[in-house]
Amino acid sequence: MPQVHIPSNALVLVGDGKRALFLRNRGTPRALELIVEHELRQENPPTREQGSDRPGRTHGVDGVSRTAIGETDWHDRAEEQFASKIADKLYEMEHAQQFDELVVVAPPKMLGDLRAAFHPEVAQCVVAEVPKDLTGHPVPELAKVLS
Repeated sequence: MPQVHIPSNALVLVGDGKRALFLRNRGTPRALELIVEHELRQENPPTREQGSDRPGRTHGVDGVSRTAIGETDWHDRAEEQFASKIADKLYEMEHAQQFDELVVVAPPKMLGDLRAAFHPEVAQCVVAEVPKDLTGHPVPELAKVLS
């Protein structure tokens, strides 16, 4: 993984579809000292445990033929809603002037969901993005992985 420059006092978001850690770098860019400031969690079971039994059907334009309606992926929808919740929290923190620089660490799909949900003021604060799922790592190990 390429080295990431994380400025002193920058906010580091490490998230996925179920958990988001808001960390503060109290160290230097070369010697990270990440401190947990806030955490968000969301239960998100697989779609098979959330959805209905079968996709619906509808009549075609000719009135005779029938076609299936695609089943909603409830797991993906929950991840998108969680990304929106994270973006709202970051917007609130930015307006309270709790950070000037933001580093985002998330799996590629979640990173895309976050980019789409970020308010322009928050998007301007992003100084680096890391497309990796690191939420399973303990905080001290995160500092080693990211430095």
